[in-house]
Amino acid sequence: MSNVTIQDVFEQFLPTIADRSFSDVQLNAIRCIRNCRTAEMGAHVSECESCHSTYIHYNSCKNRHCPMCQGMNIDEWIDLRREDVLDAPYFHTVFSIPSQLYALVYSNQKLLYDALYHAANKTLSELSKDPKHFGARIGYICVLHTWGSMLNYHPHLHVIVLGGGLDKNNHWKDKGSKFFLPVKVMSPVFRRYYLSELKLLHDTGKLKYTGQSSYLKNDYEFKELMNKLYETDWIVYSKRTFAGAQEVFQYLGKYTHRIAISNRRIVDMNEETVTFNAKDYKTDGKYHPLTISGEVFLSRFLLHVLPLGFVKIRYYGILACRCKKDNITLCRNLIGCKQYISRVRNKSVAEKLKILYNRDICTCAKCGSPLISHTVRGRYMLC
Repeated sequence: MSNVTIQDVFEQFLPTIADRSFSDVQLNAIRCIRNCRTAEMGAHVSECESCHSTYIHYNSCKNRHCPMCQGMNIDEWIDLRREDVLDAPYFHTVFSIPSQLYALVYSNQKLLYDALYHAANKTLSELSKDPKHFGARIGYICVLHTWGSMLNYHPHLHVIVLGGGLDKNNHWKDKGSKFFLPVKVMSPVFRRYYLSELKLLHDTGKLKYTGQSSYLKNDYEFKELMNKLYETDWIVYSKRTFAGAQEVFQYLGKYTHRIAISNRRIVDMNEETVTFNAKDYKTDGKYHPLTISGEVFLSRFLLHVLPLGFVKIRYYGILACRCKKDNITLCRNLIGCKQYISRVRNKSVAEKLKILYNRDICTCAKCGSPLISHTVRGRYMLC
């Protein structure tokens, strides 16, 4: 396994793209990733009361785009979300937009990422309530990804759909392992809702047209693009149900906190290039080494830094946060399934590490005596 990390890539190739303009959120991500788990972020120093052994733990940057900060977040999120799992089928559905929109979306990330959530939500809500398809209120969790395996720009929405819901009489209803919404029906409805919101944003002057989307300032060009998009088949697909209810969030955890690339996918780096594993969807769909210049690698990585404050994981339907507790309790009683109790809720960081990884940071690894800890502040210390 390679020892090259995203930090190494930034250190070597950032000077080569330093003359480019970055957004504030990109600059913050760069600073956090470069200094993560270094003295710049500060540290917690612990000393054993008995044998006086010393342990230094450098702080994480906690930036959601950093590949070194997602592990505990994923495991904690999975454990908390398991409280909401029902003994019912779940489905993984993906909503994608055509590549003709990518330049415009990147110029208006917050607005048009939001539109992606809105269109998917309206599609699932409308069709699931229709008695012809299902006739019940369902719940689903949406997670935005903006990348393809090659670090290319490819915004799409992963949705975990509860394969059951409450009918108008608040009775439980499901169709077992068969997904109740045909993909061919979802695709045109999703397209209609997304383009409707896109047109509204254009007509109200809320869109920006920069870079490769600048030609769309011309109303005739925009209308021509809209006509082409209405004639294009939009990609929506759904995967089979999960093997068991408790596997749902274990599976979803791979998507919720995933970033554009992890350290383990970086294979090698030299003075000019970076090699990383990427899926080749045109052939066998398996991972193969891909080599690109370091400048291109960093440029692609920074495409996927989300706008400041953007909410990436969103809950809808009977899983919406404002009504989830009552709905889940009702569904659980109707189905007759037990509730999972989170092991990490309201626990300290030390307790969570002990529970999740059986790692005790309060006692000495050499003699087992208690540790005395103190904080050493760093320039960018966040915790």
